[in-house]
Amino acid sequence: MTTEITSAAELKKMDPVFGQLSFDNHEQIVFCNDKDTGLKAIIGIHNSVLGPALGGTRMWKYANEWEALNDVLRLSRGMTYKSAITGLDLGGGKAVIIGDAKTDKTPELMRKFGEFVNSLSGRYITAEDVGMVTADMDTVRDVTPYVTGISESRGGSGNPSPVTAYGVYMGMKAAAKYQFGSDKLDGKKILVQGIGHVGETLVDYLTKEGALVQISDINDSRMEEVSKKYGASIYTGENLYTADVDIYAPCALGATINDDTVYKIQAKVIAGAANNQLANENVHGPILQERGIVYAPDFLINAGGIINVYAEIAHYDKAEAMRRTENIYNTTLEIFDYAKNHNLTPQKAAMAIADERIAKRKKENAK
Repeated sequence: MTTEITSAAELKKMDPVFGQLSFDNHEQIVFCNDKDTGLKAIIGIHNSVLGPALGGTRMWKYANEWEALNDVLRLSRGMTYKSAITGLDLGGGKAVIIGDAKTDKTPELMRKFGEFVNSLSGRYITAEDVGMVTADMDTVRDVTPYVTGISESRGGSGNPSPVTAYGVYMGMKAAAKYQFGSDKLDGKKILVQGIGHVGETLVDYLTKEGALVQISDINDSRMEEVSKKYGASIYTGENLYTADVDIYAPCALGATINDDTVYKIQAKVIAGAANNQLANENVHGPILQERGIVYAPDFLINAGGIINVYAEIAHYDKAEAMRRTENIYNTTLEIFDYAKNHNLTPQKAAMAIADERIAKRKKENAK
């Protein structure tokens, strides 16, 4: 008789959904497939206690389906906390479409995706994310009302990126005040990693205030363009995590703070737009705190985008959206104080406050 030894990796694959750490009690996961258009998508609904699950759709050329599933789980969970901590009556959801947005995206594919969104009858409301533009949301709107971030000409709030950048800017200033004693960023050395729509707008805010901005991106021509436009320097070092800067702003994809980078980072503040910056919030958050690095929770300071698209549901104007986004400054400072008083990392403090709000609403709904 032989005994088969199953490896940890094999065991993980045996429970690809419920067994994942990032599953975290998701309410619903929808796998969408359409042979004619080539659509392969996953919709994750993490929590709908506070309201319908709103979150953007990301189109990305994932290495495999496992990577796509893990991404949508992490992102939709983050949206739950993002809406809860900013006081919005929304749950957390997200969608990913597997494919190259530059070559695989077609109007037919987007409409088919919209039909899948529509089949959920409002439990999930989609919006723009990586690989998407406002025109794509307009195409989705042709087949479902459950989409935000559509063009202003169609009654929507348009591209949420500028508002997202403003919220990150506010959160960064709050983190600077907490760490350095002043929220003034003039003269501060700031490295912005990733200069897409949000990253570029953030660079604009920072350079106008007089910060010494360095930029990094996988697209060289894009870096040259942004560098010339705003006078930002292009980072030329071998490892940007060891850069001699005051503030590191990750604005590309997530998990840049991981086992390989967490001890290398020289910045005293981390405040950026990327989602899920901590590869493992239970490990890397405490390490940053032990090293005296102030980390501004990503799901808090990058919430400007969802505040903006929520205006299409709550029917408030652009000025109100900007006012709510500006308040990220105050909320961030409150989180830092709460974390200090309760001996928590800022990430865990923000999550605790969000969990309290969700638990309270769940209790009220049960009455």
